Amino acid sequence: MLAISIVVPLYNEEESLPELCAWIERVMDENQFTYEVIFVNDGSKDRSWQVLKSLAAQNPRIKAVSFSRNYGKSAALHVGFQKAQGSVVITMDADLQDSPDEIPELYRMITVEDYDLVSGWKQKRFDPLSKTIPTKLYNAAIKWMSGINLHDNNCGLKAYKLEVIKTIRLYGEMHRYIPVQANWNGFSRIGEKVVQHQARKYGTTKFGIERFLYGLLDLLSITFVQKFGKRPMHLFGSLGILSFLVGLFITLYLIGDKIYSISNHIPFRNITDNTWFYLALVAIIIGSQLFLAGFIGELLTMNSDRTTDYQIREEL
Repeated sequence: MLAISIVVPLYNEEESLPELCAWIERVMDENQFTYEVIFVNDGSKDRSWQVLKSLAAQNPRIKAVSFSRNYGKSAALHVGFQKAQGSVVITMDADLQDSPDEIPELYRMITVEDYDLVSGWKQKRFDPLSKTIPTKLYNAAIKWMSGINLHDNNCGLKAYKLEVIKTIRLYGEMHRYIPVQANWNGFSRIGEKVVQHQARKYGTTKFGIERFLYGLLDLLSITFVQKFGKRPMHLFGSLGILSFLVGLFITLYLIGDKIYSISNHIPFRNITDNTWFYLALVAIIIGSQLFLAGFIGELLTMNSDRTTDYQIREEL
C-alpha cells in the first residue's frame, strides 16, 4: 500500500504546476515515501491540462483527472478522495502557497501521534486585510457552531487517515467543513500544525469576497443536515407540535372566555371578530404543515441518498 496520496485540485495554474511537481518529487524522494499525486483539473481555461499530460509522461506517480467544466473545489476534492489509495492523504493547493516541505511532519503526526486529521494553520499570511479579517470572523463562527478549535479551517494543506476521507461527502462548498464532518463521523482526534504560507508567485486568486457568504450558508446547511438530515421529524415535528399547541391554547382560551362572559352576562364579541382567533388559526395551520413536512422528510430520507455526478472529460 502506498504511504501517501497527495490530492491537488487546480484551476488555471499552468505556470505553477512544473515547479510544484518538482518540489513534491524532491521531498518525497528525500524521505523515501511511496506516493502518488492526484491532480484534479477543475475545468481550467488555460494550458493546465496539457502541462499535466507532459508531467505525467515524465513521472508515472502523477495521475490526473480533468472535468469538462468548472465544478468547484469540493467537487475536485471529492473525485480525488475517491481515487486516493495511500494510507495518509494530503491535500494542498496548486498555486505554490502551500509548501510540500510540510508533508513529512504532517505524515508523522498522522502515523506516529495517531491523529485522524491534521489541519494546517497559516499563522503568518501574505494576504490583504480584505481577506484576512473576514477569514478570522469566519473561523470564529465555525468554532462557535461546531465546537472544533481550529484557527484556519479553510487552509488547503491538510492530512487525513485514508478511512477518514472515505466517509466524507463533499458537494457545494463543503470542503471548508471537512474537519466538522470528520468529527461528526466519529474521527475526533483532530490536530493542527502551523505551516508556512508562501506568497502567490503566479496568477491571481480564484476566490472573491462572495465565498464568505457562501461559506456561512454552507455552515448553516451542514449543521442542519448533520443534526437533522437522518431525522427531519425531530426538527419539523417538534416545531409543528409547538406551533399547533400555541394555536390550540389561544383557541381554547377564546372559547373559554366567551363561555365565561355568557354565563356571567358580560358583554362579549364573536370569536371571529377577535384578532387572536386568526393568529391561532395561522399557528394551527403552520403547525400541521411543519408536521407533514417532517413526515415527508422522513420518507425521503429512508428512500433516497444524495449522490454526486461530475462529468470527467479525460483521465490519465
